[in-house]
Amino acid sequence: MISRLRGNLESKKPPFLLVDVNGVGYEVQVPMSTIYQLPECGNVITLLTHHHVREDAHILYGFYEERERALFRALIKISGVGPKLALTILSGMDTTAFLFCVEHRDIDTLVRLPGVGKKTAERLLVEMAGKLKAPYASDDGFSARLLEKPRKEANFKFAYEEAIAALIALGYKPQEATRAVSVVEEDGLVTQELIRRALQGMAKQ
Repeated sequence: MISRLRGNLESKKPPFLLVDVNGVGYEVQVPMSTIYQLPECGNVITLLTHHHVREDAHILYGFYEERERALFRALIKISGVGPKLALTILSGMDTTAFLFCVEHRDIDTLVRLPGVGKKTAERLLVEMAGKLKAPYASDDGFSARLLEKPRKEANFKFAYEEAIAALIALGYKPQEATRAVSVVEEDGLVTQELIRRALQGMAKQ
C-alpha cells in the first residue's frame, strides 16, 4: 500500500498530478484544496496518499495535509459517496468549512457542490455528525477544534475557493485564478461577485 510520495512535480492538470519519484512517474488525483498549496512544476513535493484498489485499476489520491486525507477516507466509507465525489467535496470546500456544514446541518451549502443532491447531503450530515471526534481525526487539528472558528470565516473560505475553481474551469491556470481572486477578496462577498471582480481585474492587465 502506497501511503506517501516524495518526488519532483512534473505536471499539474487538475485534478491530475504527475510526480517523478526516482525515475518512476506516479499519476495522482488531488483535490483543489491541495492544488492551491503546491509550488510550481519542477519543485520537490511530498504528498500523503490513499491507494484505492478496484478490479480494473489502482488509483492514487494525494493530499497536502493529513486532515484532508482523513476526511477523504471518512467520506468514501459513506454509502453512495465514492472517491470521485469525495474529491469533489474537498475541491469545493476545505475541511473547516465542511465540518461547519455538518455541525450546523447546513444542507443548502452542501447541495451547491457538483454531484451532491439533497439525499446525499442528508446522508453526509447524518453519518458524519457522529464522527467529528472519531479516531480518524488527525493530530494537527482535524477535530472539534476546527469548529471553534467563526461560521463567517468558513463561508468566506467556501466562496473564495469556489470562485477560484470557477475561474480554473473557464481555462485560467490555478496560479492565475488564485492570484486574481486574492487581489479582490473582501469579507462578505459572495462567489459570483468574487468571480466578476476577478475577471474585471484580469481584463485590465
